[in-house]
Order: sequence, then structure tokens, then C-alpha cells
Amino acid sequence: MHDARFDNLAKLLVEYSVRLKRNETVLIEGFDVPDEMIIALLRAAQNRGAVPFVQIHHGQVTRALTLKASDRQLNLLANHELARMKKMDAYIAVRGSNNITELSDIPAEKMKLVAKKMRPVQDQRVKKTKWVVLRWPTASMAQLAGMSTEAFEDFYFKVCTLDYRKLEPGMKALKRLMEKTNRVEIKGPDTDLRFSIKGIPAVICGGDHNIPDGEVFTAPVRDSVQGYVTFNVPSIYQGIGFDGIRLEFQDGKIVDATSNETKKLNKILDSDKGARYIGEFSLGFNPQVLQPMRDILFDEKITGSFHFTPGQAYEEADNGNRSQVHWDMVSIQRPEYGGGEIYFDGKLIRRDGEFLPKPLQSLNRGHFVKRR
Repeated sequence: MHDARFDNLAKLLVEYSVRLKRNETVLIEGFDVPDEMIIALLRAAQNRGAVPFVQIHHGQVTRALTLKASDRQLNLLANHELARMKKMDAYIAVRGSNNITELSDIPAEKMKLVAKKMRPVQDQRVKKTKWVVLRWPTASMAQLAGMSTEAFEDFYFKVCTLDYRKLEPGMKALKRLMEKTNRVEIKGPDTDLRFSIKGIPAVICGGDHNIPDGEVFTAPVRDSVQGYVTFNVPSIYQGIGFDGIRLEFQDGKIVDATSNETKKLNKILDSDKGARYIGEFSLGFNPQVLQPMRDILFDEKITGSFHFTPGQAYEEADNGNRSQVHWDMVSIQRPEYGGGEIYFDGKLIRRDGEFLPKPLQSLNRGHFVKRR
């Protein structure tokens, strides 16, 4: 089956996301993805005069291999994979899954061991190659989103082949504004949050590492967070579904946390010292992503949303917080979700999910839909 949507997506990934050039090497990894998509990526890379390599994974095979993986086997595997990654200029991963809980019965210790052994390969990829990673639409994702498979696929390709260039001027203006800002205030239903972002870089996410994209993130000064926040987007973390998470802060620390699974929520927040502090604050504005679908790569980009993240900070926007947890919790502030305001240094920047300053208005969904 040949689908023009595959070609459009492959072109975007090769030409825009990793900006592949003649003679550059690229590793294309497919996880439970149709061969046609891999072939579309191969063609797009070959059209640029690049040199593509392919690795195919299947979930059930990976599970069988991982269950019995020995220390020696993993050492050899990691050395082999690292040697290959060192020869790559770019990396494209398309990750599907016929069963999102395929690896759920692999002992946690084994998963930890694999992650530890493969860490150098991941570091090489993230720090030394031009990389992009995306999900692949599957029936199990459509089910989580409460959509038919066909409707979900249509939605997926619309979101993933968005022309991110159109968002660039607005994203740059938002980055500049965030980097000039000291105090942030967020108000909304059962939400009154205050913190500082002074001196911490803001980072644009515009389709070059993750698809879908559409956010600018920074981090709060670690001990500056005061007040409380309620998240209206359901969240899945470590395989558990959480609804109605409410956090209360004192001097940066989460001192009270409740949800439909309060006990499990607090257990995760007690993983280590950093898990009760915030490592990321971000504004989401992908004009095609409107409602939650319990997949964080999509949900954190919802137009008119913000997310606040207990746990590890990113190196690019570092407030010094360290944790094994990084849990993006999302709240939508569009009117149909209860509305809300965001203030930067006392000035109203976003009301009910719409940016008010002129340079940021191109990030509003109305502006985007009108221009298309």
C-alpha cells in the first residue's frame, strides 16, 4: 500500500527535522511500523544524496530478547550499537506499538539494567547526531484517544505534517519574552501559582527533535514556586492513569498532592528528593492538538495549555533540580476547559488560552486556521 501521507511525513523528517545533506549517514529505526513508511524515509534520504541505514524492531521479539538478556550480551550489544551510532550524522526513529504494554512483565531490575547499558548509545545519539523521534499511529493509540482508527490516523498526519516554519516568528518572540521575565503568575479554576523564571533559558520546540511539536519551555527558579495548581488533563505515568491532580507548593516543594490515586501519586513524588520540586514550565500551542489523548507527546502540545513538571530539569533550561522522575502535568486554559490567565511580571500575557501581545498572536489557533 502506498500512501502519499507517508511521503509528506518522510520529506518533513528528512528535510526539515534533521536537515539531511548529501553524503551524510542516517540511521532509520522502525518499531512496529509498516515497511512502506521505512521505504518512504529511505527514498526521501536517497533523494537528498544521503546514505541511509535501517534497523527494524518488533515489540514481541524485543520482549523475548530482553527477558533473558545477560550482562555479557548487553555489553556486546551496547558496544556494537555505539560503534554504529558514532558513524551516523543523523538519526530518525518512528515508534509504533501493536501493544503499548508489551514490556509490562519484564522485571523492573532488567529494564533498569538495559537502560543503564544502553545509556552511552543514547547520549551519543542525543548529543552528537541530528535526531528526531516520533510515534506511529496505531489502533491502541486511537483507543486511548477515544477515536476510530481511521479518524485517529487522519488527525495524526494533520498534526505531524504541520508547517512548523509558520510558528517560528511567534516562538522566537515568546522565547525572548520568557528570557526577560522574572515573575510568572498562573490563575484558573482551583489554581493560583506564583514563581520566578529569572535567568533560566527558554527553549523552542519547533519540530526538529519531536513530532508533534509546538511549545516553548523553561524552568522555575527551584525554590520560588508558591501556591497551588489543579491539572485538568488526565495523565498516564508508569502505566497508571491519574485524574484531577492537585499540587500545593511551599518554597518550591510539593507539600500536598492529591488525585484519584493519591497514594500512588505520593509514592512517585517520594521517589527521590528532586521529585517534589519542579524541573520544567512550558506553554503549549500546537494549533492542531485540541484535546487530551493520554499520550504526553501530544498532550503537552495542546493549544492553550501549560505544563508544570515535577522532577528532572533539562540541561538546556537548568534550574539545578535532579530526579529520576520527569512527569509533565498538563492544564488546558481554553474557555471550554474552565479558562485561566498567565501573567509575566504583572502583565496579562495569555487569557483563556489566547496570547494577547501582538508578537505572540501568530501562535494562536485562530490566526493559524485563518492563514491556511
